[in-house]
Amino acid sequence: MKGIGWFIEEFGIAQVSVNLTNIAVTPLHVAFDEVCERARDRGVRVTGSELVGLIPLASMLDAGRYFLRKQQRSTGVSDRELIKIAVKSLGLDELYPFKPEEKIIEYAIADTSKKRLVDMTVEAFVHETASESPAPGGGSIAASMGAMGAALATMVANLSSHKRGWDDRWEEFSDWAVKGKAIHDELLRLIDEDTDAFNKIMDAFGLPKGSDAEKQVRSQAIQDATKAAIEAPFRVMQAAMRSFEVIMAMAEQGNPASVSDAGVAALCARSAVLGAFMNVRINTKDFKDREWADQIVAQGQEIQDGAIAQERAVLDVVEAKL
Repeated sequence: MKGIGWFIEEFGIAQVSVNLTNIAVTPLHVAFDEVCERARDRGVRVTGSELVGLIPLASMLDAGRYFLRKQQRSTGVSDRELIKIAVKSLGLDELYPFKPEEKIIEYAIADTSKKRLVDMTVEAFVHETASESPAPGGGSIAASMGAMGAALATMVANLSSHKRGWDDRWEEFSDWAVKGKAIHDELLRLIDEDTDAFNKIMDAFGLPKGSDAEKQVRSQAIQDATKAAIEAPFRVMQAAMRSFEVIMAMAEQGNPASVSDAGVAALCARSAVLGAFMNVRINTKDFKDREWADQIVAQGQEIQDGAIAQERAVLDVVEAKL
């Protein structure tokens, strides 16, 4: 880290300009807090800050988590909320509005031309699903149900973290919320991944087949796309199954007033697993590598059986508390 300070007479303030040469060693929030501490030692306070250039998303998320932990608040919140906390705590909007889409590297270089299902409103997503288009289909819907289930469990964790009288347990529930957030974020990504995989199958079937060479290329493309279309819903199954750990913990230990939410989360997770497994099985029917396909189906059956058992266990806990 390199820094220099000077007094600006026309504004009547001192400015500290810092060049962070290695944010892995000195993160943004550490440098900011260090300047704040030095200012307090001199009887003054930091009124705000300015970011010159771009910053990695991870730095902003780390800063958001850091300041939430200082407030003894749950860190298992959305990236948008973490960025908002970071901006406010660092005073990055004191001089002018902080625009994440312009100042955060990943957002600034993101391809905004591609329309994603997860960017739709709920109403638009439902209408798109109901349209004549074959995608989004069952796989994406299974992923969305799983994401909702994990999000509900995360909500219970966040509510429990901030429950009056449970102040000494905030970190315990924050950790559960972080786990839930990671799962629902993965399932959100899989909503589009499943639809993209299906579209690639359609693209492969549209390849030319006039010659033997073209037929061979087309056949391989279909197999590659089919494998991707099997793997996407299988990952939905795995992620939704992992959410049961958080769901059960929230049913047993979470805010009693939200136990019904944990029950709905279990219904969503189980439905996500069963729905995704249907897509795994239908896509394996035409896959030529039967040994691999049979292995995936066998693993999927184990996950499905486990999900049914986990749902029942959660619902038993919920029913006992209703």
